[in-house]
Amino acid sequence: MELTSEQRQRYNRHLILEGFGIEAQERLLRSKVLLVGVGGLGSPAALYLAAAGVGTIGLVDGDHVSLTNLQRQVIHSTPDIGMSKVDSACEKLKAINPDVNIEKHEMFLSEDNAAGLIRPYDFVIDGSDNFATKYLVNDACVMLDKSFCIGGISKYAGQVMTHRPGTACYRCLFPEPPDISEVETCAMVGVLGSIAGILGTVQATETIKCIAGIGEPLFNALLTFDALTMNWQKFDFQKNEGCALCGKHPTITQLKEYAFQPCEKKK
Repeated sequence: MELTSEQRQRYNRHLILEGFGIEAQERLLRSKVLLVGVGGLGSPAALYLAAAGVGTIGLVDGDHVSLTNLQRQVIHSTPDIGMSKVDSACEKLKAINPDVNIEKHEMFLSEDNAAGLIRPYDFVIDGSDNFATKYLVNDACVMLDKSFCIGGISKYAGQVMTHRPGTACYRCLFPEPPDISEVETCAMVGVLGSIAGILGTVQATETIKCIAGIGEPLFNALLTFDALTMNWQKFDFQKNEGCALCGKHPTITQLKEYAFQPCEKKK
């Protein structure tokens, strides 16, 4: 692949960046990234991936834009209310970078479609709002040997972790989802809108690092952020050899969808 003169202009700040350069940019242009959820986390992640020149961006979301989304889901705007989120997001991403190929999947991730949706992509970003989807992303990616980044936000805080084959997965840290009685969704307790931008941008950065082959992604680590104190903490942990999914003797060999549903679907 040889960059065109227009691409050299568009990505100039990457090309002159020490440790990045043409080869890393070409890897981005050849890559395929799937975003699961085009909401609070998926919005900034998608915008920055398109701007960075990720060649193909897949969007998975079965929801439509509502007024309550606009406080944090910055890829959507007031005229988009009632529009499917994947269509709304596609318009914005093509406006930023018309060279990016956008693949729209207007559906929610499920145990029936997860493997088929994820398989063609190089990297997956989980930007979902529920544990059912997070565990599906984790389990399907581990089974398919895919790298991924999981993010979560609630109230004034958020967290991010990244996985590549051979490193700790989400279940190494959280073997099973919490009981449904313990789950607080954004629709129940609220969320500071800007938190989504902060953590979603971290996810975009992790994705770019993994694809470009630069830096130290959050493998075997959980990064947390508290907006009230502006405190970042990184917790290192090891792959659990007894993990039911990625351990030496896995007992989870098929995808299973838990009972949680996206908070927007509950309205």
